[in-house]
Amino acid sequence: VEVRVPPFVAVQCIEGPRHTRGTPPNVVETTALTWLRLVVGAEEYEAAVRGNRVEASGARAGEVARWLPLFRLGG
Repeated sequence: VEVRVPPFVAVQCIEGPRHTRGTPPNVVETTALTWLRLVVGAEEYEAAVRGNRVEASGARAGEVARWLPLFRLGG
């Protein structure tokens, strides 16, 4: 699964079939602000997908949600 946060990063983050060129079969793309909100737990992945703040394509794209949030802010 490739996560794209243009123009900052495009990274293959979940192991799967080897992919070297073009668009991979499983892609998650969002803005930097939305990605940061997901990472710190300020927004839920599924809500962001439903709200069109995350574009997720491919059968395995949703696996990214398993790793979010990476940490939570606040107390």
